[in-house]
Amino acid sequence: MFGYYFDLARRSLIRSPILTAMMVLAIGLGIGASMTMLTVLHVMSGDPIPEHSGQLYYPHLDARPLSSKDDKNAPDPSANLSWIDASNLLQAHRGDRQAAMAGGSVLVRPAQTSLRPFFETGHYITADFFPMFDVPFRAGGGWTQVQDEQHERVVVLNGDLARKLFGDTSATGKIVRLQDTDFRVIGVLNDWYPQPAFYGDTSGHAFGKTDEFFLPLTTAMDLKFDSNGNMSCWGSGGDQRTSGECTWLQFWVSLDGPTKVHAYQQFLEDYWRRQQAHGRFARPVDAKLYGLLAWLDHMQLVPGDVRLQLWLALGFLAVCMVNIVGLLLAKFLRRSGEVSVRRALGARRRDIFLQFGVESAVIGVAGGLLGLGIAQLGLWSVRHRPDDYAHLAQMDVSMLLGTLVLAIVASVLAGLLPAWRACRITPALQLKTQ
Repeated sequence: MFGYYFDLARRSLIRSPILTAMMVLAIGLGIGASMTMLTVLHVMSGDPIPEHSGQLYYPHLDARPLSSKDDKNAPDPSANLSWIDASNLLQAHRGDRQAAMAGGSVLVRPAQTSLRPFFETGHYITADFFPMFDVPFRAGGGWTQVQDEQHERVVVLNGDLARKLFGDTSATGKIVRLQDTDFRVIGVLNDWYPQPAFYGDTSGHAFGKTDEFFLPLTTAMDLKFDSNGNMSCWGSGGDQRTSGECTWLQFWVSLDGPTKVHAYQQFLEDYWRRQQAHGRFARPVDAKLYGLLAWLDHMQLVPGDVRLQLWLALGFLAVCMVNIVGLLLAKFLRRSGEVSVRRALGARRRDIFLQFGVESAVIGVAGGLLGLGIAQLGLWSVRHRPDDYAHLAQMDVSMLLGTLVLAIVASVLAGLLPAWRACRITPALQLKTQ
């Protein structure tokens, strides 16, 4: 039965090539523009670590004084923790795993004379970072908490930096000179670049290849390595990085199960009250525990212009669909005589409705295929933009299928009114005028 209706739809569309081309082009343009922006939004707001995101949480403690005011144009100072608070949470060991971290940039001094010194970005972290985020190693591994406490000078390299420094030979056990200090390579990652780089200060560089090395936070503090990211201070005097009046560290905790999540939330609130008793945390209790995806949403990683462009694209699709409704209405009503003859020969209204529904779906498939090509062209143009998320603009299988489904659904919905109007044609009146 479907083959019969498909053949009728094919013949009808061939008889009106210009009108068919206009409808296919309208759907293709609307679908192409919409799927381009939907794909960009999809890759930017996706789960960067789906296997473990349900166990990862970010503690939020706003230690600022009451006099501190928010600046809408600056990063949120309360998004990070001070050294004192991060150290206290680490030492409490209330999570299954916990890690403090901060971004940094160091001068790499290659042993090879053919390479000049160059700056590279990475992260200063504590030992639980690797197992908590299930970081994939190509060779070697991370360090232990004991090595953290001993401030050992060890480093883990990401794949690109290891190849740049040592080629195809094994990097583990080799010595890398960072700034003016030698570090022993104990592990090499398997090109680990989660998108976005959720674990760090996402107010800065959250997309693209971010970190090429990881070394102990305590060692970086000893050597006074520079840190990257947002540092907000409201006090004066002393070492800012070890002060309780400067926030610059990120902190993650792994919690397995709602019972542990509730217990950790209670621990944070109790910690807040204890700090208030010591003269800190002047604000009312504001201790939050964000899940990974909730934290990314809180940090609003998707730029406002991307959301605006998506709404504009969806508006353009709506305009295209309105035009499709008009074109289909004109096309179906123009075939009133054909519909009346079929009704007189015994065709039911639902048969006519199904026939025109199949015809609308065929137009949708053709428009969807054209839309795929237009979307790929749009994504190609996005990848050539200077934005740090531009290289992520790739359409995966789910978005490919979604493009076709959206095109078919949109065209069928656009054909409902025209098909219904065609079904309401009175055969006797039409046959009388023939």
